Amino acid sequence: MTVKQLSATELKNKIQQEEKLLLLDVREPHEFEYAHIANSVLIPLNQIPKRLGELDPQQEIVLICHHGMRSQQAANYLVQSGYKNIANLTGGIDVWSCACDSSVRRY
Repeated sequence: MTVKQLSATELKNKIQQEEKLLLLDVREPHEFEYAHIANSVLIPLNQIPKRLGELDPQQEIVLICHHGMRSQQAANYLVQSGYKNIANLTGGIDVWSCACDSSVRRY
């Protein structure tokens, strides 16, 4: 199973339509504190394996990082761990800030 790539615009549409999804940010706490998407949950990449129990395998999970590489790693791990409804935010929070929400600070 491959990881779905989700554009910032597609994610914005899902949020506006109030789809039930988990926005999972895998950056480090200082990055999350500086800038994050509203209602996202922080679990840094290196903590994902030991915190799998906090995630619902049936829920749609959209992974987020700065530019989309760490979140892709996390997405691949979740798929390998049996999660089925996984997407990666293409371009990460940086593209989100440029395309969808300029109030999210860039770094």
